[in-house]
Amino acid sequence: MNEGVPQRLARLRDQIGEEARAAGRSPDEIVLVGVGKKQPLEPILEAIEAGLGDIGESYVQEAALKFGSLPPVRKHYIGHVQTNKAKRIAELFDIVQSVDREDAARALARAATSLEKVLPVLLQLNISPADRFGASPDAAERLAEVIRAEPSLRLDGVMAIGPDTSDRAEIARAFALAAKTLARVGGSTLSIGMSGDWREAVRAGSTMLRIGTGLFGRRQEPR
Repeated sequence: MNEGVPQRLARLRDQIGEEARAAGRSPDEIVLVGVGKKQPLEPILEAIEAGLGDIGESYVQEAALKFGSLPPVRKHYIGHVQTNKAKRIAELFDIVQSVDREDAARALARAATSLEKVLPVLLQLNISPADRFGASPDAAERLAEVIRAEPSLRLDGVMAIGPDTSDRAEIARAFALAAKTLARVGGSTLSIGMSGDWREAVRAGSTMLRIGTGLFGRRQEPR
């Protein structure tokens, strides 16, 4: 019998709890964000019905098609912020995890101001040589200053994508760098850890895991 989404969600939560307690942490410190990128609507609805309260999407058009069918959840934008889509991102999402440069921050701030809302954001760090996006840890404090200067943005912390490698020590080092950068930048949210590296992320202090295939199964690639 194949394991369904509710069963995977329950198993993931149990495993995350075990890992957190082994690291001397409370499982309640860690938010699980289900990444719906390229996933059909049905498993996302199943996860929400089973108690998942946070959904992440990377593409504005895909999110717009799905969100009208979702019950109330917190919606996370985790894709690259294109300035010409800032208004739509600010309209659709409750938090933007991927602010990696000053022009993106300013575009989102203008959009949030026009919507008369304060938009929570995370500063995206680049901690992997293969990653195209994200601010370098050395530039993070300057970007944080730019974000905090915008009254319509609220900087909650940092997000980073771990290196694409099977070297667990390299992943752990990268996540440790993200945690150290958060300590300098400020904020309470450390969004690190995905399906293949969430255990290292929990040990490094992650407060937010972004899980896609580990929860929903393989992505639905177009034919």
